[in-house]
Amino acid sequence: MTMRRWLVDSMVALFAAVFTLVMLQQGGLGSQESAYRQLDVLGVTLTLASTLPLIFARRAPAAVYAITAVASLGLLVLDYPLDVPPGALIATYAMAETFGGASRGPRYAAWAGVMLFPALSIALMAVNHQARSMLSIAPGFAAWITMFLLVWVAGDRNRLRQERIAELEEHARLRELDIAAQRRLAAAQERTRIARELHDSAGHAINVILVQAGAARLLHERDPQRSRQAIETIEEVAQSTITDIDRLVRALREESGPVDPAPADTAALEQLVDRHRAGGLRVSTTFDGAPRGLPSGVAWAAYRILQEALTNAARHGSGTADVRMAYGSSEVEIEVSNPVGSVPQPGGGMGIVGMRERVALLDGTLEADTSGPDLFRLHARLPIAATEAAI
Repeated sequence: MTMRRWLVDSMVALFAAVFTLVMLQQGGLGSQESAYRQLDVLGVTLTLASTLPLIFARRAPAAVYAITAVASLGLLVLDYPLDVPPGALIATYAMAETFGGASRGPRYAAWAGVMLFPALSIALMAVNHQARSMLSIAPGFAAWITMFLLVWVAGDRNRLRQERIAELEEHARLRELDIAAQRRLAAAQERTRIARELHDSAGHAINVILVQAGAARLLHERDPQRSRQAIETIEEVAQSTITDIDRLVRALREESGPVDPAPADTAALEQLVDRHRAGGLRVSTTFDGAPRGLPSGVAWAAYRILQEALTNAARHGSGTADVRMAYGSSEVEIEVSNPVGSVPQPGGGMGIVGMRERVALLDGTLEADTSGPDLFRLHARLPIAATEAAI
């Protein structure tokens, strides 16, 4: 028991004791029809026995009720003017709080024990006053039964209220835990996405640098101009990659650090094609549909898929690629085909695996296969409507 509950229960027990003593000293609550026994040492002792145990009513309600009930019956047997038994009533309240929600057996036993006290009390008063018929004790019997029934109902209602409060508190606690778990999951997913972006960005840059470094070495003497262009492309890609790595690593280190916004429209895709074209890849492009803004998830996926496809074309191909992009109202289509010398196996390789993961997150489709002995084709469909509805 907490100190606060201990003090409250002590005050209740003290109030019940004082109230009972005053009632017995005054000869009852109203005018008396017959003489009652005056308050004496025995009366004070029984009064204290019927009230002071209420301090422990929360910890042992059945035992406390039995003690207060027996002491109250003793007051009635000895003809003290106990018009109302405060100790037994308060103990009844504690019994209802404890056993009102118990299983059928203990609940019925507690209720029967509570109702037995007023029945015995009225019977004892009838014997003491030599009642000649049940009619004479009926009002008193009804009053006492009603009092104990009301107190039982009040205690049971308070039990239900306390259980409801505890249930709401538990629900709130579980909800807070669920929200915290969702936040941790969202943070983990975001950090995984950032790590994937870091892998894709660095992998793409290294592949471009390898291709351009090889071209610069081969063209160093035959075509110094193109060699310088290749070296400039290497410098540009390296600088851009350093910026991307700094941005992504900073986001990984900072728990709440937001990542810079993703490409937000189809113009970023066209700029990506131009960058590869400037790097020496001969790219033919077909654009269906007007340029438009894209949800961030679709924009990132489209950008990385196109980037990976063009990197594969530069690394494994003969230096050419055909790109078709369609900007529909409900989806974005990306199709890249290129002649190859060594074809990455469909479904294999970390690049294609990463593309499939991105497409799967958007409920899209991805086809990566060979269309003939020397042609690799990649076709991705990224739905827009479902993504916009989820954001």
